[in-house]
Amino acid sequence: MGILNITPDSFSGDGLVVGGDATRRALEKALQFIEDGADILDIGGESTRPGSQVVSAQEEIERVVPVIHAIRQQTDITISVDTYKADVAAAALGAGADWINDVWALRADPQMAPLAARTGAPLVLMHNRSKPGEVILQQRLGGMYQGAEYHDLMGEVCEELLDSVCIAENAGVARHSIIMDPGIGFGKTVTQNLELIARLNEVKGLGFPVLLGPSRKSFIGYTLDLPPEERLEGTLAALAVGITRGANIVRVHDVRQTFRLTKMVDAILGSV
Repeated sequence: MGILNITPDSFSGDGLVVGGDATRRALEKALQFIEDGADILDIGGESTRPGSQVVSAQEEIERVVPVIHAIRQQTDITISVDTYKADVAAAALGAGADWINDVWALRADPQMAPLAARTGAPLVLMHNRSKPGEVILQQRLGGMYQGAEYHDLMGEVCEELLDSVCIAENAGVARHSIIMDPGIGFGKTVTQNLELIARLNEVKGLGFPVLLGPSRKSFIGYTLDLPPEERLEGTLAALAVGITRGANIVRVHDVRQTFRLTKMVDAILGSV
């Protein structure tokens, strides 16, 4: 899953500045991702980095819909919309998107679950305990959660994901349409993020496909003391471990390098 941020404030520095020729540049990047091996494109119009500005649904629609429409005219690749707002998701699906990627796992907008049920769109549910007051921001390394408290990290992450599954199923979402994301970086400390990847098999054990998204995130920066643009090797290491623990989909900024990594890891795992 290749990341297309149609935002001016992406934490990773890869955001496509809104306005002007943003749609053309997003399309060029999308086509390059496809050439590099992407199976899915994840398109978002609001940054979810700590300290980012909230964007209205209308502005988010104006950012993502033209890009989705342009990509859909050129290719039949699977397109996911990265939003927690039902109005944005509805507009994106109408423009040609296929999936909904909800970083609040149906807890931010009560209309999201009924929308997913009506449309039958595959739905990514991401675990999230983000609280702005718990974040320490460093300009070079980004946001780090200090006060994220879990008495049982994996037990609580799994339980809260299953709570969101109940919300989805009660609204009529088919179980086979649900994908789980453990929410790397969202309300977890550096150590908790590392443990979450090491124990990802416990999320996999819940019986749903698993999406893993550690790409360029600050837990890598704080571990290696590196800014976002120098986190490729750390990202690839996290992904390699995550795949061995059961990740089915990896959400990344660096598609070409990740495609090679996943092909190699799959070859190794498939040899025994």
